[in-house]
This record gives sequence, C-alpha cells and structure tokens, in this order.
Amino acid sequence: MRSVKVSLGTRSYDIKIAAGLLAKLGAECATLDLGQKCALITDTNVAALHAKSALASLKRAGFETVLITVPAGETAKRLKQVESCFNQLAAHRLERKSFIIALGGGVVGDLAGFVAASYLRGIPFVQVPTTLLAQVDSSVGGKTGVNLAAGKNLVGAFYQPRLVLCDLATFRTLPEREFRAGLAEVIKYGIIHDSDLFARLERDMAKILRRDAASLAHIVARSCEIKADIVSQDETEGGLRAVLNFGHTIGHAIEAITAYGRYLHGEAISIGQVAAAHLSAELSGLPAVECERIRALFGAAGLPVGLKLSSAQRTKLLAAMTLDKKVSAGEIKFVLAPRIGKAVWGQRVPSAAVHRALDAVSPLKTEH
Repeated sequence: MRSVKVSLGTRSYDIKIAAGLLAKLGAECATLDLGQKCALITDTNVAALHAKSALASLKRAGFETVLITVPAGETAKRLKQVESCFNQLAAHRLERKSFIIALGGGVVGDLAGFVAASYLRGIPFVQVPTTLLAQVDSSVGGKTGVNLAAGKNLVGAFYQPRLVLCDLATFRTLPEREFRAGLAEVIKYGIIHDSDLFARLERDMAKILRRDAASLAHIVARSCEIKADIVSQDETEGGLRAVLNFGHTIGHAIEAITAYGRYLHGEAISIGQVAAAHLSAELSGLPAVECERIRALFGAAGLPVGLKLSSAQRTKLLAAMTLDKKVSAGEIKFVLAPRIGKAVWGQRVPSAAVHRALDAVSPLKTEH
C-alpha cells in the first residue's frame, strides 16, 4: 500500500492507495475515533456497484450506518440535494460525534464534503473516491461545494477529510469514458509541476489506457503527492494552490454553457487546458513544440482537444468565465505554463488573446 500525507498541522491526514481497500473501510475508520454512527453518501450508479461491500465492512467494524443515495451526475450538486441530505441526517439522529463517508466520484465527494462541513456546523468525513478523477484530484485538498445556475462550485467550503482511501480495484467497474476523463487531471499535474510525469504519461499512455496496475498505482500516488504538497503550502488558495486551476477557467465555463450535460468535467478541462496552452504560448513563452506536446497527449488519452462554438455560444462562454471564482475586481485571472512542469497564477489575459485561444481550439469550418 502507498501512503501520502497531507500536512496541515492538526488537520493533517493520510491518503492510502492500494487495491482492495474498500473491504478495509470499517477497520480504517475505527482507527480514527469518529463515533459509532455514520452516513454513507453515494450515488445511484456507485451504490449498485460498491455500497454492499462498504456497508458490510462498516458493519463488521461495529458502525451503525445510514445509506443516503443521490442521483448520479453533476445535477446532484444542488442546494436542494444538500437539504435532502440534511433532512435524512437529522431524521436518523446523526450528531456531532457521528461522521460521513463519501463513496463515489467527484460529485459525491464535493456534495458529501459540503454536507459534512455544514451539518451541525461541521462533522468529520472520510473520502472513498471510486473514479480516477476523484482519486487524483477532487478527494484531496478539502474543497467542497455545489453548483448554482450561474456557475460551478459557487457555494462551498474548505473542509478537510480525516482520511482518503483510494481503492484502485474500483477502476475495474469504471466506464471507459469516465476513466479517460480522469486522465485530464493527471496530465495537468505534469503540465503544472512535473515534466518527468508528463514524459512518463507520453511514454506509457497505451499501458495506462489498458489499466495496467503498476502504472495506475504510480500515477495516482504521484498525482496525490503533487496535490498534497501544493495544498500543504496553500490550503485556501491564497496563491500557489491556484496553479491547480490550469485550464479550469475555460473548462468550467464550457460545462456551464452546456448545462453540465454534454461534457464530463475531465473532458471540459481537457479542452480548457489545450486553450490555456495556446494562451501560454502567446503570453508566457511556452515553446510551440511543448504546446503541441500538450495537445497531442490529451489526444492520445482519447480526450477532446477542441470544440465548435457559434458566435452566440462564444459570448455565453465569455460571460460564464466572468462568474468564475478566480475573478478579482471583475478581471479574470488565468494560470499559464511558461514550460511543461511549471505554472504561474494570477496572470492577466486580454480578451483578444482569449478569443485567439478559442480560435485555436475551434475545428476548422468546412461548410460554405
């Protein structure tokens, strides 16, 4: 088993990475002294695959568990779903000496984490991410939240889990599209922080797509190490942590204007990162050959690298970007990469440059 520590003083916690950890969930929770009553929050898809195993493990360890199932998909990240979870927790008399387990992908983790952060002004929670994207990104670092009609993750809290359990065996049931979407965040870590990881992804992508166990264990652990290092230095995104948003300003806007239905998160930020690479080439000196390497690696992962927007859709996209959480005094700030393995945050980008980047990721029109 690999273990990565997120060092945050009294709120430090471990990320444990191995196959078969779901069966040990109860035993792992028992070591944390969290109380005897808990709620397992999951979605309809994950419940059918993994809830039975999780509940059995918790029961063996002596926990009294309430199962709360939410709809699958990004639409579950709504305030009305939060209220539904609150009502179920209250109905089952969960108290401050109770805890929540988030079993699922990034949506479940974000929702359950926010519920934990705000129910009774905060009760402990444990992350059990079951998708690649959640294991390498959203389950680590304490960002929780839900969406508004105006934009993604506009309501939330920084609230750290007590433990993150990454069971690599859950990838066996992960649909191909979801698996590839998770690679978008792994590639991001290479772009912003680790050129060796980026080169390894270029070299091993075929093995990774075959879900080779050793390759997956390495990329999950390395991704978690990078994020843990960044979060340990800047928990609440006052500076350095912003580099984790490479490609997300445009990517989140793509999700918003397509009503969180056309693209998975990883697919949207794949396009966003390719656009951010073009911005980086124009404004921060990213060599053209590295810009092309970035585009090619997303393509090799089977992820989208462009989208076609009408002028009306582009206007909507730009408007959605102004609602991004990273906007300051009405000005959108971007993360740019002067080279693969290094990123800078808080960069002013002229709107004309954004248009050129969108042009660069727009498929050539063939109609006359």
